[in-house]
Amino acid sequence: MYRVRFSFMLLLMVLILPTVSAVSEANPEKILDYPWDHSPITVYIDDSNVPEHYSPSYYAQIEKAMEYWEEGGNGNLEFTPVFKLVDSKEADIRIKWVENLENVEGAPQGVAGYASPRVSDGRFVRVDIVLEVGNYQGRAWYQYGDATMLSIAKHEFGHALGLGHSSNRKDIMYPEYEQREDINPLLLSKYGPILQMAALAALVVLLSLGVSWLRSRKKRKKLENKYFK
Repeated sequence: MYRVRFSFMLLLMVLILPTVSAVSEANPEKILDYPWDHSPITVYIDDSNVPEHYSPSYYAQIEKAMEYWEEGGNGNLEFTPVFKLVDSKEADIRIKWVENLENVEGAPQGVAGYASPRVSDGRFVRVDIVLEVGNYQGRAWYQYGDATMLSIAKHEFGHALGLGHSSNRKDIMYPEYEQREDINPLLLSKYGPILQMAALAALVVLLSLGVSWLRSRKKRKKLENKYFK
């Protein structure tokens, strides 16, 4: 049988917007009901060729996104996916990060990630997912925290499982979402030990002050009992 292979990108991307507005009740689009002809679906995470502002904590967000869909996701899949992490670029789903999609991949402004499936005989044979680690807000560039990265990863995995976009703003497959105001993971990893030491030092000071106050109160009580009774 003559097999035609081609690549396409059906707007399989998620946009970053500052706000989220009202809910629209509409069923999500579907690219394919059963996009994969086998299980488990193998996943390769490229955490070696990474951009400057990549955070090692992003790897865990990919694992959480996989668990999200294995546990049912948004409830719109016709099947229960099973994923398997592999150390091979021949995996079914390949994931990589870039500094900024607009600058590196030429994506439209505000796009935070995209999934590009390759299809043969009506089934996916490979999906490449590309995620950026930050975006521009005006002239300033902002690093994505773990919560934002998790949302982007969930969305793109949804595309890799055959789901299109949803017009329900509460659905993970809605193409726009509010950027999470979470902590920059690189700053956390860099200054985390210092912050922990500072917190410990503050706790020691507070405990010392508390002990001193109790001793002073006890001493004053003793003097009052001695001279004012």
